[in-house]
Amino acid sequence: MRSSTLRWIMVGCSVIIAFIIVTQLYWLRHIYNLEQHQFKRNVLKSLQAMLRETGAAANPKEPLKDIVDRMDENTFIVELGSVPPKDSLKYHLSSEFEYFGVWAYCNVFVYNNEKQDTLYSFNLDAATTGPADKSAMQIVFPQNRANNYMMLYFPHRSKYIIQEMSFWIGTAVLLIILLVGLSFALLYLYRQKFLNELQKDFVNNFTHEFKTPLAVMKIAADVMVQPGIEKKTERLAKYSHVIKEQTEHLQNQVERLLKTASVENSKLPVKKEPCQLNELIQTALSQIEPLLVSKNASVDFIPDENEPVINADRSQLQLVIVNLVENAAKYCIKQPHIIIELKNGDNEYYTIVLKDNGVGIEEKNLKFLFKKFYRAPTGNIHAVAGFGLGLNFVKKVMDAHDGKIQINSVVGIGTEFKLLLPKK
Repeated sequence: MRSSTLRWIMVGCSVIIAFIIVTQLYWLRHIYNLEQHQFKRNVLKSLQAMLRETGAAANPKEPLKDIVDRMDENTFIVELGSVPPKDSLKYHLSSEFEYFGVWAYCNVFVYNNEKQDTLYSFNLDAATTGPADKSAMQIVFPQNRANNYMMLYFPHRSKYIIQEMSFWIGTAVLLIILLVGLSFALLYLYRQKFLNELQKDFVNNFTHEFKTPLAVMKIAADVMVQPGIEKKTERLAKYSHVIKEQTEHLQNQVERLLKTASVENSKLPVKKEPCQLNELIQTALSQIEPLLVSKNASVDFIPDENEPVINADRSQLQLVIVNLVENAAKYCIKQPHIIIELKNGDNEYYTIVLKDNGVGIEEKNLKFLFKKFYRAPTGNIHAVAGFGLGLNFVKKVMDAHDGKIQINSVVGIGTEFKLLLPKK
C-alpha cells in the first residue's frame, strides 16, 4: 500500500474519529440538560409532597407551577399560606428530598412578608456536594410579594448534576482518550510508511546512480587488461579517461551524500570570504561543462556589469549553481536551454535568476521540493538518476547564508529559480 492510499485512509479515519468525538460531546451536553430537567422535577415533586404534608400551601387548589417561582437555575421560591414550625418543615423537606433523590446541599429561608425579614433558616446537608462557602453567598430576597414564602437555594446544583453524570463523563473521556491515541497511532503509522517509501526510493536511486558508472568502469578495465593494449596508446588513453571521469563522478556523489548527512540536524557551517558573483557563477558552469556537452545543452549567462561582491562560502554557492544547472539539463525532453542572469535587485539582495525550458513542476509539488530524498514526478522522463538531495542541499546553503529561494514553474514550459543573497 502506497503512502498516498494510506493518507486517504487516514483522512477517512480522522473524519470518523472527529465525528465520534463531536457526537460524544453532543450527548454529554444532552445528558446534562436531561439531568437539569430531572433535578428540577424532583425538587418540585418534593415541594409538592411537603406542602401536602404540612398544609402550608397558600392555595392548595392552585397548580404547583403557579406557586413555585425560580429566580435563577439555583433558586426556588414557594408561596406559603401558613408558616410551619422550623423543625416540622425541616423534617418533611428532608424526608421528601431523600425520597425523590435530591441529594444536593440546600439553604432554606422562610421570609415574613410583613416584617420584611427572615423568620428562620436552616441547611439541608448532602454528602455528595458538601456545604457551601457562605462567604461567597449573595442571597437576594424578593420584596413586596403577596404572601410569605420559602426560598430554597442550591449553591452546588451544577456540581451535583455533574456528579450524577460521572459514569457518562468517565466513559466519554475514556473513549476520547482512546480515539486520540488511535489518531496518534495512525499518524505514526503513516509517518513510518512514508519514511519506508523514502528509504526504498533512496536505495533504488542509489543503486541506479552507482550501477551505470561501475558498469562502465568494469568494461573499461576489461579492455585495459587485454593483451597488447599497451601498444594501442589512443585506445588506452580513451579508456583511462573514461575511468577517471566515472571515478570523479562517483567521488562527487559520495561527497554530496556525506555533506548532506553531516548537516542532518544542524545549520550548515559556512566559511565566508569576499566572492565576485560573476566569476563564481562562471566557475560553476565550467565545472559542469562535461554534463552540458553530453546533454547538448546551451547556457546563456548574463552577468551584472557592476561586478557585485558578497561575503559567502564560495564552494557551497558554486555547488548550488551546479545543482540547479544539472537539474535543468537533466529534466528536459528537448534540447536544454538555460538562462542565468545576475541582478542587483533591491537594496537588500542580489538576485540570481535561473530559467530553463524543462518539463516544469506542478504547483502541488513545489512545497515538497526541498525535502530530503524527495523527487518530483518527471512525466515522460524515466531515466533521470539522482538521490533527491540536490535541492535539499541548496535550501540548506541558502538558509546558512540568510538567503531566500523563490520558484515559478509551468508544466511543459519550464521552471524559474530565484536565489536572493543578502548584500551584507
